[in-house]
Amino acid sequence: MREREIEAYFVRRVKEAGGLQRKFVSPGNRGVPDRIAVFDGRVSFVELKAPGKPLRPDQEREHKRLCNAGCKTFKLDSKGTIDFFYSMHDRA
Repeated sequence: MREREIEAYFVRRVKEAGGLQRKFVSPGNRGVPDRIAVFDGRVSFVELKAPGKPLRPDQEREHKRLCNAGCKTFKLDSKGTIDFFYSMHDRA
């Protein structure tokens, strides 16, 4: 499964759970997560990867910075990890 398929699945599942998601772009800041997801005022930063693909060093650095700032960050690389993320936020 390709990363774009993982990303499309994530977008669909967030919508099904009643959340918002946005593509995250931060010019001049390499390694920021792909998406921001919002559920009931709670913000999560999400990096989407092809199955088994690791974070790049700049992505690891950004994840650590966000975690140190008190943010929730996730690396999702399969339908299973996305379904788990979905189950944490499903309001149905």
